[in-house]
Amino acid sequence: MINIKCTALFRELPERHYTNRIAKLLLILVSLSACPAHAEIYEWRDEQGQVHFSDKKTERARPVEISPGIAFYHVTKVFDGDTILLVDGRKVRLLGINTPEIAHRNQEAEAGGIAAKNWLTAQLLNKRIRLVMDVESHDAYDRVLAHVFTDDHRHINAELVEQGFAAVVIHPPNLEFLDTLLAAQEKAEKSRLGIWRLPEYEVKAADALNRANYRGWQRLQGQIESIRWSKKYVYVNLTPQVDLRIERKQLGLFSDLAGLRGKTIEARGWINRRKDHYSMLVRHPSSIRME
Repeated sequence: MINIKCTALFRELPERHYTNRIAKLLLILVSLSACPAHAEIYEWRDEQGQVHFSDKKTERARPVEISPGIAFYHVTKVFDGDTILLVDGRKVRLLGINTPEIAHRNQEAEAGGIAAKNWLTAQLLNKRIRLVMDVESHDAYDRVLAHVFTDDHRHINAELVEQGFAAVVIHPPNLEFLDTLLAAQEKAEKSRLGIWRLPEYEVKAADALNRANYRGWQRLQGQIESIRWSKKYVYVNLTPQVDLRIERKQLGLFSDLAGLRGKTIEARGWINRRKDHYSMLVRHPSSIRME
């Protein structure tokens, strides 16, 4: 915790140092990081027209308006293609996207996982970024949820998608930059970049699911046979053993589900298995495509 008073900081700098633009910037940064909220910065000109800055009010001085601006952070580590560590110790999970897993614990790397991490490392490690938050600030693992921008205004979440390193995965209520991410994904898919050219992420028929091939992020295709409602979920059945489930609280995001009966769709996400039954949780309409 910083307890240094502004006057002490000002007196450490000779007054002549206040007369150039670099010193003015330094003065503003000092005032933002260490001065109490009520402190005032004053600007005045001498007889020669030279501009001076001080924390003391004089007859000719006027207050200087200081805006906090945008906060930037340095990246000290890249865990994988969608998770980074900031210099202040916070982990940041990039919102709206998912990249394949890298090897950890007893799990082998998924196809495309190393490529995504390497790309993100080249873009961000030891670089400066800013964060744009959405409705939810943290996930269940206490990671910060954010869109990441470089100091030259590059949207890293969208670039990961556009380069084919990531797929769009939306978790309501976090819908910021949705159109940007979906447009980037459309471009990557059409160009068959990154994961979109790998056999591991080809569309899989719903009736072809089994214990050996259901793990990981999937693209699942099937015809909607029936729709069943429960207290918490709506189940969209592709086969007697395979369904999509949508939380009823999210139904406002979806159009008329009843009208989908008999339609062939592609659904994207992770599949849970219970004995020989497979179920994919669908959180947002962007995870379902009409064929």
